[in-house]
Amino acid sequence: MFADYLCRHLHCSSSNADSILSKTNGVPGFPPKKTNFSCIEMNGKEVFRFAVRCVPQSIEKALEEAGLPASSIDWLLLHQANQRIIDAAANRLSIPSEKVISNLANYGNTSAASIPLALDEAVRGGKVKTGDIIAASGFGAGLTWGSAIVKWG
Repeated sequence: MFADYLCRHLHCSSSNADSILSKTNGVPGFPPKKTNFSCIEMNGKEVFRFAVRCVPQSIEKALEEAGLPASSIDWLLLHQANQRIIDAAANRLSIPSEKVISNLANYGNTSAASIPLALDEAVRGGKVKTGDIIAASGFGAGLTWGSAIVKWG
């Protein structure tokens, strides 16, 4: 089911990648054969809906496993992909904007570096202090996601 969702809303077609990978048990040979990929195609509305649904669920699950209520979150730190996603996820988690770490307006989407960069900036800026509880969640790379609850310091 999820694979169908992924294929419909975020994909990159290839003229011959499947045949190359299937003959080598998923590992391309060396040197790699030239493959003709099309542009990445994304249904932005559906990817947005996916992120806004899955990120809060992932954080809620991480809180449950940590034995903490949502009210214990001092800071929400999400992958800095899109401010609308950050705002919508915070809203779903009932976290006020003053508890959301965001530097997206300053740097844009810095991909996998966005969470550590935003955290470093928040720590150096004196926002995050020893003992603070941070709910962090990353998402992307083919609609994957993960969350962690961290007690800083």
